[in-house]
Amino acid sequence: MYDKLKGFEQIIFDTLSVILVLFYSYSAVIEPAATQYHRGIYVIITYVLVFLLYQSISPIMRILDYVLISLSIITIGYWMLNFEAINYRVGAETRVDMLIATIGVIISVELARRVVGNVFVFIGILMLFYGVYGAYMPDLVSHAGDSFPQLCTSIFYKSDGIFGIMANVLATYVVLFVLFGAFLEKCGAQKFFIDWPLAAVGHKTGGPAKVSVIASGLFGSISGSAIANTVSTGAFTIPMMKKAGFKPHVAGGIEPAASIGGMFMPPIMGAGGFIMAELTGLPYSKIMLIALFPAAMYFFSVFVMVHYEAKIYNLTGEKHKYSAREILKREWFYTIPLLVITVLMLTGYSPGYSAIAGLISCVVISWFRKETRIGLKGFIDASRTGTMNSLKIGATVGIIGIIIGILTFSGLVLTFADIMIEMAGGSLVLTILLIALASLVLGMGVPVTAAYLITAVVAVPALTHLGVNLIAAHMIVYWLSQDSNITPPVCIAAFAGATIAKANMWRTAFTSFKFAKFLYLGPFLFGYVPGFSLNGSYLDILKVMVLIVIVTYLFSYMFSGATFYKLKGIFADTYMPDLGMLGAVAGGITGFLIRPAALSGEKLPFNAVLSHGSNTALLDNILNPLARDSFNIMAVCTVIGLIIGIYTGYFIKSNNLTEEMKK
Repeated sequence: MYDKLKGFEQIIFDTLSVILVLFYSYSAVIEPAATQYHRGIYVIITYVLVFLLYQSISPIMRILDYVLISLSIITIGYWMLNFEAINYRVGAETRVDMLIATIGVIISVELARRVVGNVFVFIGILMLFYGVYGAYMPDLVSHAGDSFPQLCTSIFYKSDGIFGIMANVLATYVVLFVLFGAFLEKCGAQKFFIDWPLAAVGHKTGGPAKVSVIASGLFGSISGSAIANTVSTGAFTIPMMKKAGFKPHVAGGIEPAASIGGMFMPPIMGAGGFIMAELTGLPYSKIMLIALFPAAMYFFSVFVMVHYEAKIYNLTGEKHKYSAREILKREWFYTIPLLVITVLMLTGYSPGYSAIAGLISCVVISWFRKETRIGLKGFIDASRTGTMNSLKIGATVGIIGIIIGILTFSGLVLTFADIMIEMAGGSLVLTILLIALASLVLGMGVPVTAAYLITAVVAVPALTHLGVNLIAAHMIVYWLSQDSNITPPVCIAAFAGATIAKANMWRTAFTSFKFAKFLYLGPFLFGYVPGFSLNGSYLDILKVMVLIVIVTYLFSYMFSGATFYKLKGIFADTYMPDLGMLGAVAGGITGFLIRPAALSGEKLPFNAVLSHGSNTALLDNILNPLARDSFNIMAVCTVIGLIIGIYTGYFIKSNNLTEEMKK
């Protein structure tokens, strides 16, 4: 897209990209900018670059692009220059204020349409319609409503609108870490992230697939995008898996399943981790610590599943010409940027300061090799790449501001939480399932980060009302917001993997869904096992971690298909998905029967069968915290096994196990 720009347009793009890097570097390291400039500069550059890069189809309509660029500068510039005056006259805005706000909101809708697509725009327009005509809605969701200009004024100028939390998070954290990722790739670190795991495990059982998992964890921890992770690492690992004997749809499915784990892996965790810090008020360093073990368990789960997938068909890779120790000894310095960021954030420095320090370290280590040196041209190239990568999420800032602004304006945030609790009947399991469904549907039309923020605003209050601690509630929503990347019907990361593997998209999507099973187990662990989110004493947390490692291994082994394969001699003529579903149902029933003994304070529909009060009183006296957590984990695993078994039972053929058993 950049190549299609005219010469002077490329100069404008590069100039604004470098300004973005320098301005936010200065703001993060030397002197923070005032609120209106801190958020406004990012938004105005994003709007200008989007309309510059995402051109109208017709050359004549290119004039409209420049009109929109001019209007973006005028409207956002007006907000920045009149920031204090507008705040003083809240509720008494002038006609000019309203006109500027109305134009700004309309431009934001068009911006999102060009980058994200029509579905996201439809949601935004629907919310605007709801904001204006709220008085005519059903009583459950009705509100006073307002005129369109007044509504736009509220959205454009108030702190929960277009220049609200999303703009602040993007300007404070995301743009800096996206730029850091671009500089890290430019300095040559990405090759190390593939070569080192290739030398370490590439020659073992399922070696190429294990390389995919490890490389995705390393690169995904700083890329901040499951799709970018899939495309960048998958371009190398997917052909390597196919060469080792993995079927195309399996190779294409493993990579996106591993890639979404990068969204949970510190130090960066995509944009979601920074939004979480902003919403919870917790230091980002604490969120990093809480996220580390669950992320490790996700990758461990995928690793175990690909190991047994390869073991079934006896698939191994080729030995690398260098050992892992030799590569680490020769290229260890590529780990410096990640170490710099992690150490600085854990010692109390701001994420922005840490990102700039990491970026500088990328420039320094690039000079260790002649072919990777970042000079002036390299600096401009990396700035351009980072800025282009940030536009996809930056273009959502306006629509997200519209959605959150109207949710707040209408009071639907609190109403929605009550509705969700009522629909779930006070059950945490059903509430989590409703959130999973909502995030999946929302994720079909909006980026996963936007899906997390929108869902968190309405769903976290419901979870906390049911007794889940705040950070665990956000983790539940954040994990589930990633499911649209690999869960059919809309699963862009999986489709990207299928494209590289030259495989059937649907088979690849269901295979990716199979390998990412822990994505659905994790939220239940956050909800029912406090130690999973580091809530508890050190001893209890340690016990829970050991137990979860064991459960994760068993869970992954069960869903890898290895169990079915071993039973082929006994049930040669039986349709294995039916057995899988039957086992999941039995496990689900068992899990629900022990839940009254494991959980206290929750009303269950089968109290007539087991007296919740009497069992709890008895067990509270004889079971230690580890035992109660054991019951929780067992219940969670069996319930989630039931759900996933029913959902995927008839798609186990994607693994070709059924055909193998019939031979």
